[in-house]
Amino acid sequence: MPAPADELRLTALDRVEARLAPAPATFSDAERAAIDAHFAARQAANPALWNGRVLLLAGHRFEGRTLTARYAESDYASLLWLLARDGAHPRLRASFAMGALRGADGGFVMIRMAGWTANAGRVYFAAGTPDLTDVTTEGQVDLEGSVLREIEEETGLVAADLTLASGWTAIHDRRRVALLRQIRAREDAAALAARIRRFAAGEARPEIDEVLVVRGPQDLHAAMPPTVRLFLAHAWQQGWGPATRGP
Repeated sequence: MPAPADELRLTALDRVEARLAPAPATFSDAERAAIDAHFAARQAANPALWNGRVLLLAGHRFEGRTLTARYAESDYASLLWLLARDGAHPRLRASFAMGALRGADGGFVMIRMAGWTANAGRVYFAAGTPDLTDVTTEGQVDLEGSVLREIEEETGLVAADLTLASGWTAIHDRRRVALLRQIRAREDAAALAARIRRFAAGEARPEIDEVLVVRGPQDLHAAMPPTVRLFLAHAWQQGWGPATRGP
């Protein structure tokens, strides 16, 4: 029996090959009107929202343990509209890379988004939609770089503080493809969380308002999205150990 259209799936990956499409994402006149109206309503409720340029997933395929992806330039308003639609879009998906941050003792360290952000109150790992700054001169979309950039912006941690696991975990359905990469820090989870709180406290307008340590199912939070819950369940089932430097 086929799976329901929006049922999340998990695929373990050794490689992600992502490139920028030569042309931006396109929408019909009716879609563009709906996008603009939706963003106007969101911005009226939260004037801090900014309609910057982002990359949307315009095509992809899974072949064994490799994901080949094509991203197209668009705007943040289109991303919000895609995620809010009643049904999946026939061509485009939201897609982002997320660093599954762990302390040296194995505890996951997660953040709660501040009230002024588009995802206020949600609890997950530091993440963001890739944008044009993640595109290399060869036209590749550097998703590992996107992960490290978002972690630095939201937590203050830099690449030298971290060790990346090899491979990715894709959590995907007809609306989105989330790509998670395990990342290990030197400190244990509690010390790491305290360090991130100190960083946020020093920011003029921090993107996060709380840091949580998650060690097992007892620490799951109602504000965690299904993608994160599925990833955590898989991680605990696999009993993943210390991360190793990946490609």
